Amino acid sequence: MSAFAGFLKRNYEAFFPTEVPKSDPIRIGLLGASKIAPIAVISAAKTHPEVLIVAVAARDKKRATAYAKKYRIPIVHDSYQALLDDPAIDAIYNPLPNGHHYEWTVKALKAGKHVLLEKPSVSNAAEARSLFRSPLVSGPDSPVLLEAFHYRFHPAWKKLLSLIEPDKIIEAHASMVAPKGLISLQDIRCKFDLAGGCLMDVGTYTVSCLRQLFGTEPEECLEATYRPMPPGYDKEIDQAFAGKWTFPNGAVGSIHADMIADGGYFTSLLDGFPSLALPKAEVKHREMVVKDDLPTNQEHAVQKTVIMWNWVVPTVYHRIDIEEKHTIREKPNGKVIRSWAEASYVKEYGQKGAESWLTYRHQLEEFVNKIRKRPTGSWVDHEDSIRQMEMIDGGYKKAGLLIRPSVAKGVTYIGQ
Repeated sequence: MSAFAGFLKRNYEAFFPTEVPKSDPIRIGLLGASKIAPIAVISAAKTHPEVLIVAVAARDKKRATAYAKKYRIPIVHDSYQALLDDPAIDAIYNPLPNGHHYEWTVKALKAGKHVLLEKPSVSNAAEARSLFRSPLVSGPDSPVLLEAFHYRFHPAWKKLLSLIEPDKIIEAHASMVAPKGLISLQDIRCKFDLAGGCLMDVGTYTVSCLRQLFGTEPEECLEATYRPMPPGYDKEIDQAFAGKWTFPNGAVGSIHADMIADGGYFTSLLDGFPSLALPKAEVKHREMVVKDDLPTNQEHAVQKTVIMWNWVVPTVYHRIDIEEKHTIREKPNGKVIRSWAEASYVKEYGQKGAESWLTYRHQLEEFVNKIRKRPTGSWVDHEDSIRQMEMIDGGYKKAGLLIRPSVAKGVTYIGQ
């Protein structure tokens, strides 16, 4: 009963946070009246004593005004540029459609604003190299630029990584789906000219997850398949994406992502219904011989598999399963004398007082620490963001799809 009470308390505090007093806050402006900002920064800012959401701008000012009223944002600017020109704003949150990330992030940096940039950072690897290696972010006093892979900042993710031995991995898999009906076929995420597609949405999480599990970059994309949009919709958009990559230790990593998922139940009668599945990260290690008090002609081998359920939103609920397959064999013939399995699980919600922090709140903590030039416990560095987009581009190439286009008009790309 106490566990259930803790679950209710944690989630109530996570989604209905109490605002704390502010002291010398970083003033954040929002580009766009987005659906993600309320949970990604507006709610997270309530419990951070050094953050205030002070302004918003959208293409439709009436929409921005209604948004500001709903979320108690004091200033509504006439345009994105007017918001960037506001000297009272210290930082920008950029959740615009993917195709507009590069243009408005560059403009924000040129205006001297720190930028929390929604994933995927830009439309393609060329833009990523241009942005993240720009002189605008290369100096000691340059504005802070962070790609918002929020899951990486949660203590549960750090716990998972502590249980993994990357050099001993033989295979790993990451999956994430959005149930059918959550994303409309007319959504901006289904438009090629705005750098949409599954691999650019839920798929970008799985790519990031795989890279984190291995702690290195893939060597080759072995295969990539996708489910196209229905007839009459953009043929370059992937509704679902699956891929396999080889990694330097010879292991294979795979992903499955679906932004309009249905079926997947026990019976085909439910095909077409929304599919509900927790994000899953699974890592299988190679079998290792361990020390044991055995006769000299015997050995004890263990193969470990680690699985994390709901690695994307672990505050709500998560579990990390540790499964070990033990085998006693004769040497050298390998005859099995005895085998058994052991299983355990762990959870990690963080230090006292922060158990109800969503991944976004943990991310905001480090974003502020970086701006204040304090040490950070987690971070997504610039080269990391470049490698992320390179892996995505490689997946699209292997699948026979076009790399997402650079669509900003009138923008001279840095370094070109």
